[in-house]
Amino acid sequence: MIWSLKYLPEAEKDYKSLARSQQLVVDKAIKKVKTNPLPQDEGGYGKPLGHKNGNNLTGYLKIKLRGEGIRIVYKLIRTEEQMLIVVIGIREDSEVYEIASSRIKKHNL
Repeated sequence: MIWSLKYLPEAEKDYKSLARSQQLVVDKAIKKVKTNPLPQDEGGYGKPLGHKNGNNLTGYLKIKLRGEGIRIVYKLIRTEEQMLIVVIGIREDSEVYEIASSRIKKHNL
């Protein structure tokens, strides 16, 4: 089953700001993960986040693209079988997670 995909407006801007080669890597990763975006402990590809550098990201998951230095933070909306992309960033962990936390608060997620 493939889950539908939705981006926060800011995450769309994150994506568009990437170089085309990076966009292709992100597209490939998201395409793979959305076939089973559940947490790893439920047999999926998602890596659960918890408290990161003072940011409570419990209930959110990440895709980490080591070669590109890109992190993608997303939330599952299970009732709609939808993956909500919160942030896509070429940043250090702490900065990506701070951005995710501020967007979560801004959008009341």
